[in-house]
Amino acid sequence: MTFANWARNQSGTPAEVRTPASADDVVRAVRDAAASGRRVRMVGTGHSFTGVALTDGVMLRPGALTGVTSWAGDRVTVLAGTPIRVLNELLDERGLALANMGDITDQTVAGAIQTGTHGTGRDSGGLADQVAGLELVLADGSLAATGPGEELFDAARVGLGALGVLTAVTFRVEPAYLLHNRRRRLPLGEILDSLDTLTSENEHLDFFWLPHTDACLVKTNNRSAGPARPPGAFRHWLDNVFLENTVFGAACALGAGFPALIPRINAVSAAALGDSEAVDTSYKVFTARRDVRFLEMEYAVPREHLAQALRETRDLIERMDWKITFPVEVRVTPPSDAWLSTAYGRPSAYIACHVYRPTPHPAYFEGVEEIMTRLGGRPHWGKLHTRDASYLSTVYPRFADFTALRDRLDPERLFGNEYLDRVLG
Repeated sequence: MTFANWARNQSGTPAEVRTPASADDVVRAVRDAAASGRRVRMVGTGHSFTGVALTDGVMLRPGALTGVTSWAGDRVTVLAGTPIRVLNELLDERGLALANMGDITDQTVAGAIQTGTHGTGRDSGGLADQVAGLELVLADGSLAATGPGEELFDAARVGLGALGVLTAVTFRVEPAYLLHNRRRRLPLGEILDSLDTLTSENEHLDFFWLPHTDACLVKTNNRSAGPARPPGAFRHWLDNVFLENTVFGAACALGAGFPALIPRINAVSAAALGDSEAVDTSYKVFTARRDVRFLEMEYAVPREHLAQALRETRDLIERMDWKITFPVEVRVTPPSDAWLSTAYGRPSAYIACHVYRPTPHPAYFEGVEEIMTRLGGRPHWGKLHTRDASYLSTVYPRFADFTALRDRLDPERLFGNEYLDRVLG
């Protein structure tokens, strides 16, 4: 069978596919792969744009490795293939929640943390920063458990699947809470002049700049004592289904057929941006629906370089006269202590560039990547980039420690693939 990712830009045909239902099944698969001279990878749900999940050997599918195995106070342990959507619902049933998350809920918990999936937060980091324990199968076929204070824990939280196959993840959770979500239109120039204020005054800041305009959709989420005021069914459908997916998809298709119209299309989209507010359960506010397929590149730069990175990106698009339909998304996170987290050791800002899937734009990504790398940027492990180990070793202080640990744990590269050969060496 051929595996293809969500964006349909990565595919591969493994020699064998297995669907493990337990850690013992994973142990058996790893030992069998080693004995037969094949490599082995566990895939998630295909939401990475890179080839991080591909293998020509044994591919492990996560569909049967799901569910909660332990509830213990502010800790919950789930099997690695559990979708984030399912975890959110199970936590909510018990009056619990994660502190932060990204907006895609179809990912498995293991796939999300292994590639450094993050949301946006002034004080709370990505999913890997909420992990309190890991269980994984190592290349020698042993089942290892690791937690805070251990070298393997800090390396494997964002491990790219290079150190072992995750079988279970323990998260720190907290009592369920409400978020006050506010959406408003602001000029990009005003945002650039007030970035410090916006990031310091809001627990969660996320904004989208529409190229060829000065318009941004700014989303702020802050904890609320209530009462809940969720958006009505019609308003939710209008914003999240019709406008952000149906109408936006039609606009992208029109722009693909008639690129010269894209600035005008974006101007109409900017004019349609409106203000709204709601108070709702945290995970319902954090997450979003994404039906329009796209390709994405995202870089994390030091927070102090955010304004410069955005200005240079805007100026580059105007100078090159590129026609870009998709907005540029900006988020922030505090420092992380996971060795290969894109936020390791520094407050970070994320700039994500997207293009409509049927119309790839490699020159756009290449031009923005030059800006980001000049500012010390780190590419998201699951999103398109061209960096290799020679560059990445200069922007990750613990890169050499990670590769040395990998050399000890997997000297034969049982968990390797072409992508890891490039980014890890």
